[in-house]
Parts: sequence; C-alpha cells; structure tokens
Amino acid sequence: MTDFVQLWVYLSSTPLFGLTATLVVYVLAQAFYARMDQAPWANPVLWSVVTLAAGLTATGTAYPTYFSGAQFIHFLLGPAVVALAWPLWQRRIALRARWGRFLLASLIGGTAAAGSAVGLAWALGLPVEIVLSLAPKSVTAPVAMGVAEKIGGIPALAAVFAVVTGMVGALSGKYLFDALRIDTDATGWMARGFALGTAAHGIGAARALQVNADAGAWAALALGLQVVLASLLIPLVTRML
Repeated sequence: MTDFVQLWVYLSSTPLFGLTATLVVYVLAQAFYARMDQAPWANPVLWSVVTLAAGLTATGTAYPTYFSGAQFIHFLLGPAVVALAWPLWQRRIALRARWGRFLLASLIGGTAAAGSAVGLAWALGLPVEIVLSLAPKSVTAPVAMGVAEKIGGIPALAAVFAVVTGMVGALSGKYLFDALRIDTDATGWMARGFALGTAAHGIGAARALQVNADAGAWAALALGLQVVLASLLIPLVTRML
C-alpha cells in the first residue's frame, strides 16, 4: 500500500499524469462502449469525464496539475477538427448540390437552439449574464466562450452549457431520431448527422462519426456552419436588441 501511495504521489506531480490518466480512462471507456454495442448511454466521452472528475476529486488533485499533462491532448483538438474536412471533401458533389438547403437548415437550427434557450432562461427570470451565456450553447465550447465574452456573458459558464448540450444531444439523438422515424438510408444518415452536429456540435459530431461515416461527415459540416453563423450573428443580434 505504501508503494502505491508513493507511486501516486510521484505520478500526480509530473505532466505525464494528466496525459496517462486521460488515455487510460478513455481507452477503458471506449472498450466498455464497444462491449455495450455503442449504446448512447455508454458514451465514452461522458464516462471519461465522470471518471476523471471523480478521480481528481477523490484524490484532491488540482485541475491545473491534471491539465499540465492533458494539454497535449487538448492541443490535438485543432488538427482533429481540421481533419473532419476530409470526409466532406469526399462528398463534395452532394455538398455542391445541396449547399443552399444546408445553409438554410443550419440557420434555422441555430436560431431555434439559441432562441429556445434564451427565451426559456428569460421566462424563468435568470440573471442577464446567465441568459447571454446560454445563447451559444450549441456551438463548440471554445467558440461559445469567445461569443459569450463578446456579448457580456460568462465564458466559463458558456463552456459548461456547451458541454452539457453536446452530451445531451449525443445521448438522446438516436432515440429521438428513431421516434421521428428518420430512416437509416443515405438521406436519413445525412439528416441525422446534420441535425446532431447542429444541436450538439463537436460531441454530437463525434457520436455521429462513430455510428456512421456519412452521418459523421454531415455532422462535421453542421458543426462548422454553426461556428461561423453563431460567431457572426449572435453578437450582431445581441447588439441590435
């Protein structure tokens, strides 16, 4: 037991701790996810976050200590997002044929996502800062933080709302699509993927990519469109109002 405690103290004080813990936990969560036949409730991102948060809390490990190693994985998020362009390039013919409909769907979907959250928060009488932090909830977290800061919201809270929104979308998307009887043919996967990317940004796109290559490609397109539209329109609308 003494040896284990000494090993833990050593690992928790080195940058490799965050990197190693993240990789080990995610690999185990991914294996569990595969064993459960990719059930939405077994989402590896969800259980990795829960496990790591519980572990850091139980051991009293400060988040900066963990992130000093985990930042290496954080750095890879940029290249990973850029890599999502390759599946879209492979489907460029379909994209050219439907670009107007994609743009319109993205605009309507983003407006519904932001408008419903802001309207509900306003009706509940929440503080203005929280209302504004909810506006970019369906945009990937780094962009949501920037948008929230620009319009007077709280960046850290916007990141939390974005992550929670992504997880809810990734967990509930399949059941909602099945309830709506959206087919799983080529057109159906396009609709499922684009809707998931619109509502649940990067986490939803990752879920779509795990399930079907077509769904993942269109989810990546929706994610990119939401980033651009939200960055331009949410500050503009906020200033007008």
